[in-house]
Amino acid sequence: MVYMSLASTTLWAQDSPDTLGVELHGRVTDEEQEPVPMCLVRIEGQAASAMAGADGKYSIRFRTADSVAVVYSMLGFETRRRVLKKPRGRLTLNIVMRPKDSELSEVNVVDTRRQMTSTQELNTKDLKRMPSTTGNAVEELVATQAGVSTHNELSSQYNVRGGSFDENCVYINGIEVYRPLLISSGQQEGLSVINSDMVEKVNFSAGGFDAKYGDKMSSVLDITYNRPKKTEASLQASLLGASAYVGVGKQKVALSQGLRYKTNQYMLGSLETKGEYSPSFLDYQAYLSWQPSSRWQADIIGYISHNQYDFQPKNRETKFGTLEDVKSFTVYFDGQEADQFDTFFGAFTLSRKWGRQSSLSLSASAFTTREHENYDIQGQYWLDEAGSEEQLGVGTYMEHARNSLNSHTQALKLAFDHRRGNHHFQTGLLWKHSLVRENSREWEYRDSSGYSMPHDGQNLQVIYNLKSNGQVNSHRMEFYAEDTWRKESKAGILSLNYGARLSYWDWNGEWLFSPRVSMGFVPAGNDKFTFRLATGMYYQSPFYKELRDTVTTNGATTVSLNKHIKSQRSFQVLGAVEYKFLLAGRPFKFTTEAYYKAQSRLNPYNVDNVKIVYYGNNCASGYVVGADVKLYGEFVPGTDSWISFGLMKAQMSLNGKSIPQPTDQRYNINFFFSDYFPGTTRWKMNLKASFADGLPFGPPHTGLERNVFRAPAYRRVDLGMSYRLLSEEDTSRRRKVVRNIWLGLDCFNIFGLNNVSSYYWVTNISNQQYAVPNYLTGRMVNGRILIDF
Repeated sequence: MVYMSLASTTLWAQDSPDTLGVELHGRVTDEEQEPVPMCLVRIEGQAASAMAGADGKYSIRFRTADSVAVVYSMLGFETRRRVLKKPRGRLTLNIVMRPKDSELSEVNVVDTRRQMTSTQELNTKDLKRMPSTTGNAVEELVATQAGVSTHNELSSQYNVRGGSFDENCVYINGIEVYRPLLISSGQQEGLSVINSDMVEKVNFSAGGFDAKYGDKMSSVLDITYNRPKKTEASLQASLLGASAYVGVGKQKVALSQGLRYKTNQYMLGSLETKGEYSPSFLDYQAYLSWQPSSRWQADIIGYISHNQYDFQPKNRETKFGTLEDVKSFTVYFDGQEADQFDTFFGAFTLSRKWGRQSSLSLSASAFTTREHENYDIQGQYWLDEAGSEEQLGVGTYMEHARNSLNSHTQALKLAFDHRRGNHHFQTGLLWKHSLVRENSREWEYRDSSGYSMPHDGQNLQVIYNLKSNGQVNSHRMEFYAEDTWRKESKAGILSLNYGARLSYWDWNGEWLFSPRVSMGFVPAGNDKFTFRLATGMYYQSPFYKELRDTVTTNGATTVSLNKHIKSQRSFQVLGAVEYKFLLAGRPFKFTTEAYYKAQSRLNPYNVDNVKIVYYGNNCASGYVVGADVKLYGEFVPGTDSWISFGLMKAQMSLNGKSIPQPTDQRYNINFFFSDYFPGTTRWKMNLKASFADGLPFGPPHTGLERNVFRAPAYRRVDLGMSYRLLSEEDTSRRRKVVRNIWLGLDCFNIFGLNNVSSYYWVTNISNQQYAVPNYLTGRMVNGRILIDF
């Protein structure tokens, strides 16, 4: 929605006898009075057009008439139209614009405000109508950005430029949040803490982020929740779950609440392992904001979730190999799996403002997870050559686990924000206390042709046996300070951000100092270009999983916590060029980013599905180098689409050997396309496609040096159709309670491609191993309905 207020839009006219030469000039700004460069200004019915400069100013000449319509359009903003009556002479017209709030857009990225740092703002206005397989729409939106990839549609976790899932930092209203630690597969994963119905703003950085963000090496996802100004509500239901949202806004108080239920039972039914899937994921979240005066504000966030996954497998049949060599893997199961993950999160923030220039806030937060993973599953398997009676392997395996983990984190944060002249100064002091208790026992027994594996002829052995009983009780102190300096000159616009973080962890007595600098420049000679450069030292501070060091004695593996572990370290350099242009009268943006990460003190890890198991030692070094390109714009008028392509190499040196890192994804393509039926805005189509290189893998419970294989590429195309049954633009229904009703039909994995999440390894009596792929979901259809009140 775009508006023009009397305070921000003025018009002066000077009489002139030259009625054929009207000159119009002015300035285009957003709600914060920041310039909106590259805004297209055109005259309807005439060839006259102009483009706003880096300072938002424009000037245009046109012929006069009884009425002349001036149109202002910019990517991510609602088009503004102003009619002038018999314009003459020299006129001044200043326009204030708001971000787009159109029913046409499924997902819009607000790139129109000049991106001077590595952090971009994503528009979340229409996330509720975006086809989603996980129910976590924000993370799925992030996964379509340049440099970001995912290899599992059942999981909301994502990799950013060679980093693991654990290297992504997530904030809600300035409070850091966490994910469960025991989750090992996408099937177990429930709803994330982020409720997309309550989100107002999403900032995302794929690297080179500011000093105010914590000690992670890959990315930052910074969420700001909506403070409703009026009463609003929505209901959504599909074959994958349901959600309800209610927001109430008064003059001083705002309350938003969200209730969500998810079940991926329907999707799990397309897996090759058949059985009784009983997943149930439920959460409730509330955000209360009280502003008794213009100076004081108090915010409270409360969250509770109950995620339960029960599974009784029956049978499985998988065919794999090549056209000339097809193998068949058949399993009959007994047993069950019962997992439960409960999460509790609460935060209180008190803020005090001094005018418009300064503010001070004090935050207190607590985050708790209670996790239980239990399974006893026996499988009798046959591995055959398809089409023949030759058996390659026959046997039995048994898997057992009794894993429990409780994690409690409390934090206090004092933050100060001050603006003066061209400077924006931010500083903060943070204290954290973490208590993690784990009690785990896992083992796996394999039998091949009546012989236990491994077989020594004397003892009955299991192939894997692990016991862990650990506790970490620690404190952290963190301090950051940064300044953003912005200067406009004849050369152009320069924005410089510089700052540093200082932290201490009493578990290992480690001090960390992390300086960071970023710069953005828009040349006055050609303000269609923006140049960005960022560099700094980034650390991956251990939490709990990184501490677990294993020792194997007589086939039994025990876990000890490494008191001498150090934070992984990454020196990063990032350079970017952004170019905005018009094509067929529609705005586009082309971005290229190149990056290099020099990594040291790496703690290597193995990845199985979404489970990460660390070595527990700083025994490797490495590097990541790559480049991402992205084309974004209105491929179809009124809708936003984009395509991104990335190349990357992630290498590490381990035990004197150079090997690919577990996240060495050499190429990645993401495509999102929006369209609507000609002549109507009621029908909308979204097409989302991913094509990503497969990751390295090797036999389980072995070193990364044996990851000599590479999984096939992840290929997936999802298609979503939406029909607006009821529109708020229907004047005959404007006064009714229901604003909009959308009906949707989604086709997931429309081409039915087989993607691999992990491998199950079969070993025969002669110690020959076969990697059997665990395929992800197949082609599926989902129906949904969305009602806005």
